[in-house]
Amino acid sequence: MELKDVVIIGSGPAGYTAAIYASRADLKPLVIEGHEPGGQLTTTTDVENFPGFSDGIMGPELMTTMKKQAQRFGTEFLSTMVTNVDLQNRPFTIECENGDKFQAKSVIISTGASAKYLGLPNEKELIGKGVSACATCDGFFYRNQIVHVVGGGDTAMEEAMFLSKFATKVYLLHRRDKLRASKPMQQRVFDNPKIEIIWNTQVSEILFNETGVTGLKVKDTVTGEETERETNGLFMGIGHKPNTDFLKGQITLDDHGFIITGEHPDTNVPGVFACGDVQDSYYRQAISAAGTGCMAAIRAERFLEENH
Repeated sequence: MELKDVVIIGSGPAGYTAAIYASRADLKPLVIEGHEPGGQLTTTTDVENFPGFSDGIMGPELMTTMKKQAQRFGTEFLSTMVTNVDLQNRPFTIECENGDKFQAKSVIISTGASAKYLGLPNEKELIGKGVSACATCDGFFYRNQIVHVVGGGDTAMEEAMFLSKFATKVYLLHRRDKLRASKPMQQRVFDNPKIEIIWNTQVSEILFNETGVTGLKVKDTVTGEETERETNGLFMGIGHKPNTDFLKGQITLDDHGFIITGEHPDTNVPGVFACGDVQDSYYRQAISAAGTGCMAAIRAERFLEENH
């Protein structure tokens, strides 16, 4: 079984940045990319808030550029999923879906978090064409337009509040008659004249044409009555699921499955580090993910120096 100095599980801006730093430190990292190399940014069209690109850049192009940069310094890439890890004994053991097995002196986990969607027909195909799960990423594109947000928790409130800076009207669709969000968040939404809550309502169909989303078919959860609503955008505010199923029992996770890290991107297992959205349910931005990827690689380098 091949022994690596550092194995990076996952890709995206966190994993690729960790790879750039680790390979420049001559740690010869292996990145096991997963089924979606590049992570969530590969489903994003225009990225206008990543520093260094004055005219913006397409999400997939940004990820390809980062990957090439890591490759230039000697990073090895493997396009498969990690199915099992043993983090109880060092060197750590990593098993892949394709049958490959590796041992690692240190591990960086950057498997990200997947936005929760409703599971409607054409939903995934319309991401970037009127469907989004990130108001901070895409809100700017809805200036002076009408948008709908689905959800009733803090995530939905945050999305609605942010979107109200740009959109002329934000409708919050909630399938029940009361919100789950914290009281202060609820109050901010109630006090915002641009936001209107549509109670007891769920989306049953997304209406669209060749340019993107045009409206929604919604159902009253009490009466069952169906109506159509015009909209320019549909935002998912129903949270994110961290991709940590393969880590259960191996590492400390919070109640939602996110990896718990301390002041540094260290997990509770010495030699195992986490970066990006898999340990960050708050910022969830490409630039903050890249920052923690840098930190994780530097921590891994220091760990290897002290434990060689």
